[in-house]
Amino acid sequence: MKILLAQNSLYYPAHGGGDKSNRLLLEALAALGHACRVVARISVFGEKEHARYLDELAARGVAVEGSDGGVVRFTRHGVGAAIATRGNLRATFAAAIDEFGPDAILASTDDPAQLLLEVALRSSARVVYLVRATLAVPFGPDCAFPSEAKTARLRAADAVVGVSRYVADYVRKHAGIDAVHVPISLMEPGEWPDLGRPENEFVTFVNPCAVKGIAIFLALADAFPEVRFAAVPTWGTNAEDRAQLERRPNVTLLPPVDDINLLLARTRVLLVPSLWAEARSRIVLEAMLRGVPVMGADVGGIPEAMMGVPYLLRVTPITRYQTRLDDQMVPVAEVPAQDIAPWREALARLLGDRAHWREVAGASRAAALGYAADLHAGHFEGVLRQAMARAKKTLAAEVPKAPELSPEKKKLLAVMLRKKAAPASWFPDIGKAAGDRVFWFPHAGGGAAAVPRAEGIVAVRLPGREARHAEAPFERMAPLVDSLAGAIEHYLDRPFAFFGHSMGAIVAFELARELRRRGAPLPRVLIASGARAPQFRRGHVPPSPPSREEFVEQLRRLGGLPTDDPALLRGVLPVLEADATLYRHYVYSEGDPFAFPIRAYGGAQDPNVRGEHLQGWSEQTTAGFRVRTFPGGHFYLNSCREEFLAALAEDIQ
Repeated sequence: MKILLAQNSLYYPAHGGGDKSNRLLLEALAALGHACRVVARISVFGEKEHARYLDELAARGVAVEGSDGGVVRFTRHGVGAAIATRGNLRATFAAAIDEFGPDAILASTDDPAQLLLEVALRSSARVVYLVRATLAVPFGPDCAFPSEAKTARLRAADAVVGVSRYVADYVRKHAGIDAVHVPISLMEPGEWPDLGRPENEFVTFVNPCAVKGIAIFLALADAFPEVRFAAVPTWGTNAEDRAQLERRPNVTLLPPVDDINLLLARTRVLLVPSLWAEARSRIVLEAMLRGVPVMGADVGGIPEAMMGVPYLLRVTPITRYQTRLDDQMVPVAEVPAQDIAPWREALARLLGDRAHWREVAGASRAAALGYAADLHAGHFEGVLRQAMARAKKTLAAEVPKAPELSPEKKKLLAVMLRKKAAPASWFPDIGKAAGDRVFWFPHAGGGAAAVPRAEGIVAVRLPGREARHAEAPFERMAPLVDSLAGAIEHYLDRPFAFFGHSMGAIVAFELARELRRRGAPLPRVLIASGARAPQFRRGHVPPSPPSREEFVEQLRRLGGLPTDDPALLRGVLPVLEADATLYRHYVYSEGDPFAFPIRAYGGAQDPNVRGEHLQGWSEQTTAGFRVRTFPGGHFYLNSCREEFLAALAEDIQ
């Protein structure tokens, strides 16, 4: 069987439980003789991160088979990996489907935006969806943002598998999907050494943050000042969490490790005081296998993971989140008061009674070894074979409209759209511009990769592309400009200019208006390229959207079609269509002209932007104005590059 894993997160190396479990499952399927591949991504896209990832693989002895086009390829434990490093994950995945021709595609909750799932569902492969976190599904009380449209896509999967009975029951109850539970969180092959010792150094906590129960951990560290505690920061640990940990002299911060034995060999007791519904918690089984007692919260799938061994302890779960994100881009939880007494009493007994510690450690290891003895890929292989034996489900042409969100969730969604990335993520080259800056606003569908690498030019990277591909692109001008203004105000401490091509010219124009409304510094010049003056949209009535075929033909006519490869085109069209929607709905509103100069650039053979359209920009300034035309069409700046860059250098002075 040919199996392809779609993973919108790290594959290797990765320390997250779900990422690690996906990798081990695929490697186990490869060991059974299946042809297995994975398409995944690095955490942050970019040239530096690409080079850093190559170094990281080399340090781990992984031979890279290719690293062209922003995709790093290697084979590890029988699995061929294609890792996107420059923001082309969806296109890379579509191309892999066409080239590999998988019989089955595995998708999972590491991709809650479903960027890869829809591509998978439209292929001829059977799609098996792995639910590893109820928070990341679009339905039920645990989810952040309900969506009937996304739920409908899950219903189109050929099989849905839950990581625990809790998860499978949740899916059946709240979505009516016939999910099954099979063990899909496999352990590393080989022996599991007995590492637990009552004299080990630390009471250990992995991923200290609000949702994982840092409040309980800190309270225990304060209650036992003579005991050494260890915290291992990962994806959820923010600056405030670190500060609280560093203030306590008996808490040591440890880095994540590839080999979990290195951490557990130093662990006396493992704490898992989660305050949200864990799906199962991989770290619980890993600790118990090595004879390390675990104190776990009685929420979600943790009771299953503990298998009846002490200590399963009461917590008051989180039920509300604020409408803001922390510096890790995690919604800020409103943590209810916790009763620390049961946790304090359990830890005191484990630390003070060595006979009892050994009793719990022995029971933990015995239960875990019994469970692990039947933990293999054969169970999941049976699910795959059943899916292959049934007729493939089809994705409905139309999915139901998503239900109206509550005002509170609307606010949170708006915050997530605007603050998903730090201000620097809008401007990936900001650190390279030592002097005056030229902020370059791209054409529809354009990303930072297409911007010339010249002194002082700062590419503007909008949501939905490259390193921000997981963020939904904006489809209206006002919220985009509002978010841009909030991000760019951090970088207006020196003279700057705006350059925008096509749609980017209008974005730059409206951003300058917004900065003026806020009393912020303004550009010393605005260069509008390949764009009609905004007043040509006075009283504009948005037309009906074109069909996809008509839209592709329009792009081809303008010379803006990024590729003719159908697989790659499927990956980039959603952003192009969103940008086209944004510009199609743009309506000009009256306003005072600017007191800084404007330059209008255009291609002499551009079929849509003629001389009068460029000349119209003169109405938007009371300062100097000039039109420059260049040989070529709408994308003259590519065919006439040297002449264009020379003019740009002159006009920004």
